[in-house]
Amino acid sequence: MSGWPRYRAVADHALLVSFGTEIGDEMSAQVLALDARLAQSTPAGVIEWVPALVNLLVDFDPEATDHRTVQGEIERMLANPVRTDQQGQERVIEICYDAAFAPDLEAVADAAGMTTEDVIRTHRDAAFRVRMYGFAPGYAYMSGVPEAIRVPRKSAALRDVPAGSVIIAGPQCLVTTLTMPTGWSIIGRSPTPILRSDADHPFLFDVGDRVRFAQIDRDTYEARMAERGDG
Repeated sequence: MSGWPRYRAVADHALLVSFGTEIGDEMSAQVLALDARLAQSTPAGVIEWVPALVNLLVDFDPEATDHRTVQGEIERMLANPVRTDQQGQERVIEICYDAAFAPDLEAVADAAGMTTEDVIRTHRDAAFRVRMYGFAPGYAYMSGVPEAIRVPRKSAALRDVPAGSVIIAGPQCLVTTLTMPTGWSIIGRSPTPILRSDADHPFLFDVGDRVRFAQIDRDTYEARMAERGDG
């Protein structure tokens, strides 16, 4: 794409590399390719990098390198791309659409001109992809909400939304990991643990993973939570 990527200095210690403005597989593939290239050959002074929807933030030690040097290293990497596996792993997330766990399901159905059963089926059968982490630990932003059930953020956030809530807004879906407020629509709840005790891999998902939701009933949800010690 002409004019891309673009580079922007962030404070004195980071460089933002942007590949475009449209969220999708093409943008994600470019972000993940650079992510993999940095992992294979990390430039001197670079501390970490964070992939997002259409860009990647490279954080560095300003006493060891600078924006111009880091940009030059990244430009050389992008001029000599390497093949990477963009498929990711498939993750299965259990979800219970019971009314007690889905306070916004009926409103989504009304907005979409569908029955709640149709909304459930549409969401359950969709293919999702983890695009980035942000906002809170383990908050994996997934694309893939079918257009038929896309609804905007609500005008006001709801407080004390339980961890494990499955929420949607626009084309994105997320499974909450903490009790927090949200302005997204809550359409179910999952017992699948997202946060892990593995320091090297603290979250269930990696950016680029494919996700599908498997419907369970209330009894199965309660049993899963009891197995976790949260029932």
